[in-house]
Amino acid sequence: MTVVVTGGTRGVGYALARAFAAAGQRVVICGRDEHVARAAAARIGSGAVGTAADVTRRTDVERLWERATGEFGAVDHWVNNAGAGMRPRLLWEAPAEGVTEVIAVNLLGSLHGSAVAIAGMLRQGHGFVWNTLGFGSNARVSRGMAAYGCSKRALDYLHRALLLETDGTPVRVGLVDPGLVLTDLVVDTGIATDELRGRRQQWYYRVLADPVDVVAPWLARRMLAASRTDARVLRLTPVRAVRRLAGAAVRERFSAARA
Repeated sequence: MTVVVTGGTRGVGYALARAFAAAGQRVVICGRDEHVARAAAARIGSGAVGTAADVTRRTDVERLWERATGEFGAVDHWVNNAGAGMRPRLLWEAPAEGVTEVIAVNLLGSLHGSAVAIAGMLRQGHGFVWNTLGFGSNARVSRGMAAYGCSKRALDYLHRALLLETDGTPVRVGLVDPGLVLTDLVVDTGIATDELRGRRQQWYYRVLADPVDVVAPWLARRMLAASRTDARVLRLTPVRAVRRLAGAAVRERFSAARA
């Protein structure tokens, strides 16, 4: 099978691409810089292909589809993973260009990716399109996360719309949520440490966040095993989160009592 991962040069996307390749899949990744994309593909190995594509531009995404099908004939899984973030800021203090970037990449990129992939999969007669959730997808609200949360909350509507629009077709759609993952995006934007979010939320990251190389293979296995539309591969469900938080709280109290 062939898997396309947008934003596959770093973070969750790169780790996912590696996991798919390790599972024997043909992989195509993209990033905005051709040299960076090719270098990332070379590190993945196993015949992975890397090419430049700006997911906010429909024509770029169409070229990505053409490159993947030109190399491998068909695309079995298309993962809209490309994402952008910025350091948490109150909305009226956030730079306009940062807000535009977050909305364009996270939302417009998923819209273009879904449109191009579904159109191509209808022509070839099969395929699975995945959109990647994140903070805000479940309507949770946090200070400083207005733009990012909006961009991810909108993906819930997109998914439900795609379910309706692909009903009765050979194309399936699904959602993937890596949960809290320690990636460059999280570290570089200060999402996990910014004081605006408070000490309690920073504690959540310490307890709930997982290394990307642990999360990615877990996600890839379940995505490849999915067979029905409306598949949901969710790493950190509410039940798992509550169990982790409760366990961490008990351990900390026990340690404090012993001290």
